Amino acid sequence: MYRAYRSLVEAAGRSCDEPAEALGGADVVAALLERGMAYRRPEPGGTHRLIPAPPDLALQGALTEMNQRLAEEHERFLTGHRRLAEARPTPTASEPSSAAGLIQVITEPDEITRLSGVLVNAARHDWLTLENYLADRPIDETAIVAPPPALRKGVHRRTIYDSRCAEHPVVAKNIATAAELGEEARLLADVGMKMKLADASVAMLPLGPTGMTGAVLVRSPVIVAALRQYFELLWERALPIGAVQSDSPLTEELRAILELLVQGADDEAIARRLKISATTVRRRITAIREELGTPSRFAAGAAAVRRGWIK
Repeated sequence: MYRAYRSLVEAAGRSCDEPAEALGGADVVAALLERGMAYRRPEPGGTHRLIPAPPDLALQGALTEMNQRLAEEHERFLTGHRRLAEARPTPTASEPSSAAGLIQVITEPDEITRLSGVLVNAARHDWLTLENYLADRPIDETAIVAPPPALRKGVHRRTIYDSRCAEHPVVAKNIATAAELGEEARLLADVGMKMKLADASVAMLPLGPTGMTGAVLVRSPVIVAALRQYFELLWERALPIGAVQSDSPLTEELRAILELLVQGADDEAIARRLKISATTVRRRITAIREELGTPSRFAAGAAAVRRGWIK
């Protein structure tokens, strides 16, 4: 299909009177039309011409289809696990323990919520969490939740938040409330998934972006230890909320580029101001983003200000 679209683009469209085999057959033409990758344009004389959609729209249609397929595959995956859990006989106290109990798949949102509460209340020493910016419902005042009882028991709690969380007033309020009760929090430019980890014994990982469409409860000591190490690696990279790092590793040129970037200057304007090429500017900005670990130009500027690298 994509080869047919490319052929259509190179030919600047085809008359609908031409045989469909020129593009791979009637099914291919129908698929192009269905996905919005092409459309029929009336021509003089009552004929029609098959015209390719602009590449950005064609790509959007293809990505939408891929996303739908992934969602369907994910749903089938969860359904399969649900059926497997239903088919597996319930172990009795007289049966020897096995590795089956080290991994548990949960697919019901209410059960995921219940187990999250069980985990945080079961923590005796450490409660570690990763929080991304994804939620299964709009983030508003109702999303503010009371800090878990583990905080009140003196359990050492640390959370790494996606840096976008600090920019949302409701989430920022939630972070501040937890901090007042003793939570240590840091920000990271891109937290890839949610995670909950109690002591060094059990962890909960998501099967979907928000963690509410499916989750895995892990009791394997080896895997939990690896997840703990993963958290510690991210903790070292993350920036404490409100921290200022004045020992900037930036050169004078990189600092100048950052300052102009924060002011809203584009690559060409920065290049003219600093008398360097736009290609050099783009390379320098890439280096700055890698140094700060940020996903975008805007985030790089915000992170640099937060760290005290620029005013």
